[in-house]
Amino acid sequence: MKHRVKAFSFHLLISMLVTAAVIALVFLLWYPAPLHTATGVTHIFLILLGVDMILGPALTLLVYKPGKKTLVMDLTVIALLQLAALSYGIFTVAEGRPVWIVYAKDRFDLVRFNEIDDRRIDQAATQFRTPSWSGPQWAAAVSPQDSGAKKERLMETLFTGVDISQMPDLFQPLSSQVPEIKAHLSALDTLTDFNSPDAINTVVAQYPQADAWLPLRAGYQDMVVLLQKKDAGIVAVVDLRPW
Repeated sequence: MKHRVKAFSFHLLISMLVTAAVIALVFLLWYPAPLHTATGVTHIFLILLGVDMILGPALTLLVYKPGKKTLVMDLTVIALLQLAALSYGIFTVAEGRPVWIVYAKDRFDLVRFNEIDDRRIDQAATQFRTPSWSGPQWAAAVSPQDSGAKKERLMETLFTGVDISQMPDLFQPLSSQVPEIKAHLSALDTLTDFNSPDAINTVVAQYPQADAWLPLRAGYQDMVVLLQKKDAGIVAVVDLRPW
């Protein structure tokens, strides 16, 4: 039993170190706060990690016996099963990671990797063709000026559900839409319609430079983007309700 406990403890330690590295990757790089809440990834992914972290060491505790002929094979199978489960979880989270925060019309949209419409990706500007692996980037989606092309995109949206914020070939730098963004900014005091004064004060105290906001449509939990009126500069995404 003593050897089994040692094997279990060693396996558990390795699993915890790997889990800590994966958590850092996911929640610090791919889903920086508060986007992990906006996308609803937190609980599901942590449950997957928790099960994976405990299952491997528990199986090791069950099968480990010094001198056992099939011990190496047993431990190899356990490690492969654990690795496969972990890889599946990471792959799923990577596919759903936020890659763009796109200004469109009168709000921002959070766009995940698996939501990108890449049918015309070769027509996109170079900086918008390859989604980042280091957190979401900012962009603006601008409808075509040509009436025929504009009508075509509208019909696509109606029949496929793909919005212009998911079409990289329509992306432009956020700085190109400053006048448009400024025209749609809301004052911070309007946030009281959907948030408690205490919640607003707590957030505003962290970002005193912010004096305006726009909604962020995120799918699971919509949030608020804080900005500066003078130049429409982005300050932060915060966990407040826009509606």
